Amino acid sequence: MTTEKKGHTPKDSHYARLRRQYRDSEPERTGAATRPKQGTTPPHLPTDGLVRLYGLHTARAALENPSRTIRRMLVTRNAMGRLELSEPLTLPFPAEIVEPRDIDKILGADAVHQGVLIEVEPLKAKRLSALGDTRLVLVLDQVTDPHNVGAIMRSAVAFGAGALITTSRHSPSESGVLAKSASGALEHIDHIEVRNLADAIGELHEAGFQTVGLDSDGPARLEKTFSGEKIALVLGAEGKGLRQKTRDTVSALARLDMPGIIRSLNVSNAAAVAMYAARSHLDQD
Repeated sequence: MTTEKKGHTPKDSHYARLRRQYRDSEPERTGAATRPKQGTTPPHLPTDGLVRLYGLHTARAALENPSRTIRRMLVTRNAMGRLELSEPLTLPFPAEIVEPRDIDKILGADAVHQGVLIEVEPLKAKRLSALGDTRLVLVLDQVTDPHNVGAIMRSAVAFGAGALITTSRHSPSESGVLAKSASGALEHIDHIEVRNLADAIGELHEAGFQTVGLDSDGPARLEKTFSGEKIALVLGAEGKGLRQKTRDTVSALARLDMPGIIRSLNVSNAAAVAMYAARSHLDQD
């Protein structure tokens, strides 16, 4: 899997077809965009069961994903141009042209929305049986910070990991913060939820994966630990690290050697370094 380059839209992509559809749509089409009257604020979007995504990369990737169900979009004229949406903005879902402050009032002033907010139905998490033929997966043992999980997703897509496996509990749900940190990667990687991580690791073993847990006190360097043609990297939460049951279940524990004064990395940075090392091993086969 690869991420979309900034400003690049595949010629025959789902997103490109949507843009053509928007241009060719009739003005009276249901969902045509309107500008709110001067001094009015768009009504707050419904939130029951839906997720608010924001930011240009995030919105572009969601529009590109045929599996996404979009319920509503708020977009500024500037963002509309950067997303290459032509006027009149006639979308297959309700949309409004707004001012940046209108989105600020919904998300809060701290959200870097870049002029676009979409409300979507959450993607359905998959089961482990849907893993497919990928050779590299990420397994998170109770990593709960959505910023970290989003950043890990971004790196996972960049290094061609086929899935991110998390537990149903003690993992962040899909959110705008997670999606913004993932910078579009949320739409490009399978998310698999499991109830029992130890059982899931056992299933990975049966599927031919070597499971390698990252541990600062691991007995061997990570790059010297890899073997086989399928790798599952297992990372624990910051501070706590891997739970004991997880440590007892993985094929091997390994460390990232760091010669500097600081001896540890943020979990998302450690994930990126580990995936680079794993990809280097897999590409040698």
